[in-house]
Amino acid sequence: MKPFRKNVALAIDGGGIRGVIVTRALSMLERHLKQPVHNVFRLAAGTSTGSIISAGIGAGLTAAQLHRLYISLGDAIFKKSWRTFFWPLTRFRYPHGPLATALHEYLGDKKMGDFWTATPPTDVVITTFDLLSNKTCFVKPWKPDYQEWPIIMAILASSSVPTYFPVAAGRYVDGGVGSYANPCYLAAYEARFCLQWDPKETTLISLGTGRDPQTLKPGQPGRFMAWDWLSPTLGAFLSSADDQQVRLVDTFFQDLDFRRFQVDLSEAIPMDDPQQIPKLIEYGDKMGNMILNDQMDGAIVEKPDPMPESI
Repeated sequence: MKPFRKNVALAIDGGGIRGVIVTRALSMLERHLKQPVHNVFRLAAGTSTGSIISAGIGAGLTAAQLHRLYISLGDAIFKKSWRTFFWPLTRFRYPHGPLATALHEYLGDKKMGDFWTATPPTDVVITTFDLLSNKTCFVKPWKPDYQEWPIIMAILASSSVPTYFPVAAGRYVDGGVGSYANPCYLAAYEARFCLQWDPKETTLISLGTGRDPQTLKPGQPGRFMAWDWLSPTLGAFLSSADDQQVRLVDTFFQDLDFRRFQVDLSEAIPMDDPQQIPKLIEYGDKMGNMILNDQMDGAIVEKPDPMPESI
């Protein structure tokens, strides 16, 4: 693995229980570096499950602790009940209670501003979508508007996937509802223009939570009924948005040491299926080895056609 530069940032995608992949990979990085990842990353940006991991790192938890958190609480957070049985006749499938209780055990009553006043300070950027203002909010420890937010509140707001969890505080839902399911561009922007880090002295590690396989067969979309379009349309939006963020970083931060890591899943794994944790651990081992061997995501993101010179 190439050495990191002076300043090191981390960006983590959303993905529910698939955050197991990331915590496992970061645990391997910790063992390689022989120090907690909190000592390495002074900026951590995360969406949804990425907000849990980013906040945990900012609060001084080790990746190994976060991995145990995911392993031990998956069944409690995504516990089947009458809500899941009767969904979609219910407003959501899982209450916030089990997740909030678990987070409180690890994070207590800390507020976002505590990240910034700690020694050393850590910039933790959490995304959430505000339904009332119809915009993405970037919850940061140095911004006055968010310094008094409880960290748990910020995480619940970022992790409230519509239909899975209730709306947080009556207005906030999963940060991936906007364009930041993959927050790598957000992290690059934060490092360069907010923290004033020189890109030539900065490493940005971007971690995905698994790429679903393509399962549609030729001709199948032509037979879709109206309800069949929901899943592929949502998948197309999320995939395109993820790729867009990577392309933005590649294009506008060329001096940055940008390393994007993603694993291809052999089958789709739902964000709320803790029974898949053994498989997710295997994918985490794969991502960990990719990080240690600098095997970055090889997916090709198609570039827009250049404008003809005659115009």
